[in-house]
Amino acid sequence: MTHGRSSDAAATLGCMQQAPPEQVVPWGAVWGQPEAVAQFQAAASDPDSLAHAWLITGPPGSGRSTLAAAFAAALIAEPGDEATMRQVIARTHPDVTVLRTEQVIIRIDEARQLVERAYFAPSLGRYRVIIVEDADRMAERTSNVLLKALEEPPERTVWVLCAPSDADLLPTIRSRVRVVRLREPDVADVAALIAQRTGADPVTAEQSARHAQRHIGMAQRLATDGEARARRDVTLRAALGVRSVGDAVDVAGRIVQAATDDAKALTTERDETERESLKRTLGIAEGAAVPPAVRAQITALEEDQKRRATRSLRDGIDRVLTDLQSLYRDVLMIQFGRTDPTGGSVLINRELDEDLRALAAAWSPQRTLVVLDEIARTRRNLEQNVAPTLALESLLITVSSGRTP
Repeated sequence: MTHGRSSDAAATLGCMQQAPPEQVVPWGAVWGQPEAVAQFQAAASDPDSLAHAWLITGPPGSGRSTLAAAFAAALIAEPGDEATMRQVIARTHPDVTVLRTEQVIIRIDEARQLVERAYFAPSLGRYRVIIVEDADRMAERTSNVLLKALEEPPERTVWVLCAPSDADLLPTIRSRVRVVRLREPDVADVAALIAQRTGADPVTAEQSARHAQRHIGMAQRLATDGEARARRDVTLRAALGVRSVGDAVDVAGRIVQAATDDAKALTTERDETERESLKRTLGIAEGAAVPPAVRAQITALEEDQKRRATRSLRDGIDRVLTDLQSLYRDVLMIQFGRTDPTGGSVLINRELDEDLRALAAAWSPQRTLVVLDEIARTRRNLEQNVAPTLALESLLITVSSGRTP
């Protein structure tokens, strides 16, 4: 089966490499979404079919942000002006504004700044484009600020919102945007893309695509980071070994610690660079005390960094929950006989086949469903600011007992 998948991946890669040159900019980076690309190409070339607000929906890693940037490039630049298109895609053109929050939610003041910018005429390009990459992270009050700009759209300004689903936005927002839904790519297609981008061998690329559940960004990280692959494996094997409340508490603590360490590794160096850069901008010499007059600006930066660290930790734990969900989904597939005669190609975690089958034999399907429901409840608890360690302890106690605490 692995050989067959590799052959499919190679064929897909060959097709990608033979893409016509005219498709390289701005649409070349958009991968596996021909229907959506065709719709945006038509809109960019025909002002009569151009809506003032768009919503791109699709699962994480499906390329929402990449497609939004390509659409912005096609709108802002004159046809054939590749230099301007590349500037837009790099997010350095003055007529494109991108809001991508690294915090838990999009703040209302950020939304107000976007709305103000929307009413400026394009400075160099044909249109002004505003991209909101995490539109699902807007609270209701923040969404209402944005709603005014969508109800009274400025001339030559186009909004592009991105979210996993249109259900993540208020009905009043949904009614004022044109929705473009992205398809979920196949594992073999993602593996081909990862092999092309990273040079990973076919086996690693396929495994990474499968473990990432076709999330392109996560698959790329797994393919290029052996430690990330090892952490995932250790986490799943630890969950499989939970037999008691003591095990649950121990494993939950280790998962949260690993996620915390990972988040710190991603943010610490950047935090220090930002702090030093701000101090230089404010004229503070290296090693000198911060004057009271500018202390508020340093404090504001530190508060933003704390919120970013919280978001990074939550994203890490959410990824663990996704991996655990894939584990018990595999168990359920085995219990219902949803595997092929060659040994289970539909399983996400094929490397744990023996352990998965042992668990499937020991548990009833009802117990597996209880655990999957508890994973969904854990996600909701984390969104409501329940302490990550407590939330995971509760989940793993359910894993050990088959009952919700």
